[in-house]
Amino acid sequence: MRVTFRGGVHPKGFKELSRRVPLQKFDAKGEFAIPISQGIGKPAKPVVSKGDSVLVGQIIAEADGFVSSNVASSCSGTVKAIEKRRTISGLSAECVVIENDGLYTPVDGMGKKNNLEELSNADIIEKVKYAGIIGLGGAGFPTYLKLSPKNPEAIKYIIANGAECEPYITCNDQLMQSESDGILEGMEIILRLFPNAEGVVAIEDNKPEAIESMKKALEKRPSKAKISVLPMKTKYPQGGERSLIAAIAEVNYPITKLPADVGCIVQNVGTIYAIWRAVEYNEPLFRHVLTVTGDAVKNPGNFIVPDGVLVSELVEACGGIKEGVTLRKALAGGPMMGFAMTSLDVPVVKTTNAVTLLAEDEVEKAEKQLTNCLHCGRCTTVCPQGLVPQLMADAVHVGDLERYEYKLYGLECISCGSCTYVCPAKRPLTQIFKQTKAEIMAAKRAKAGAK
Repeated sequence: MRVTFRGGVHPKGFKELSRRVPLQKFDAKGEFAIPISQGIGKPAKPVVSKGDSVLVGQIIAEADGFVSSNVASSCSGTVKAIEKRRTISGLSAECVVIENDGLYTPVDGMGKKNNLEELSNADIIEKVKYAGIIGLGGAGFPTYLKLSPKNPEAIKYIIANGAECEPYITCNDQLMQSESDGILEGMEIILRLFPNAEGVVAIEDNKPEAIESMKKALEKRPSKAKISVLPMKTKYPQGGERSLIAAIAEVNYPITKLPADVGCIVQNVGTIYAIWRAVEYNEPLFRHVLTVTGDAVKNPGNFIVPDGVLVSELVEACGGIKEGVTLRKALAGGPMMGFAMTSLDVPVVKTTNAVTLLAEDEVEKAEKQLTNCLHCGRCTTVCPQGLVPQLMADAVHVGDLERYEYKLYGLECISCGSCTYVCPAKRPLTQIFKQTKAEIMAAKRAKAGAK
């Protein structure tokens, strides 16, 4: 095992704003707007109607297809409407709107402890599926599918992603400090499914408290499961799935393959914690950890947040925007891979790991400094995928998408933003590649649909 990958950058972390703030449970007071689509795949199908009473943990929308996930209520109250609302992405999506009664009454059976020894592997997968668990560190792929590869015996590594390499974000750091035992319980549950695998908890070395907490918890474990805690070099994008696999398993793979194809399964530490809660306590995924941070917010913090709560209510709980400061940009996520929000009056979803509020808009500043490519090669040096962003951007500029895809392997781009970060010409390379990938994939879908 290595402790890092090729390429990468070292952006300023800004984690000091919130890294020492413990997780706080956040119980919203206002209404909830819970989107029925919160990750990759087909939107779930609502199974409640206007006027219905609902409880915390009750399934309000059922998975509607193979790649789809259940959605549970994160409050108790009455269904006010099922209608389209603006979401954190800026787009409108169908939501179950619930009038919160403030009681947070749980559904029957949630919290009741199961005897893990009596559960089969199929039972574990079913509980994860029912709980609506999706990947909390990325695009939100249904977790039960990740845990169901064609050949479980070929899996060599279960990697718990605790790198949290994105600047500003510290909620997983705090989760590992406060819930280390639960994360290890979840890891042991996953390892039951893969007889030849070992577990690796990967944590960047700028999180010494989390590393120490996980190591102490591991020393106390009575289980004989093969688990280790691996401090990783602090470098972005260390927390990328491919970066972790390149470092730990020492293999690279094309975008056409999945991590399981090279013997790896990567799960965010928050996802692993959710697996433990689902399997041992029948708890659906209706809340997760999240950081509210940035130089524009008065009191940055880390929270355990119910899905569907408005971002504006969270910001208010942090004291709001600092006096005398103008909010120039609000990001869902961090500055490298996050995206700009058009409003704070939008609901948090399962994949929202941070809200970053900034007094300066670095993108706006970079646009004013934009020049032609200087041919310095810095973008190539830092690309963790070994791509040549300079040539990729040139291919897009002249409309040669065939060269972009097949000669320059443009679809292998993971949109980490490293090339944009180091570009002295301030070219919006990542944005160009995101748009190009979307166009190529849309064309492929259209072509497939025409057959």
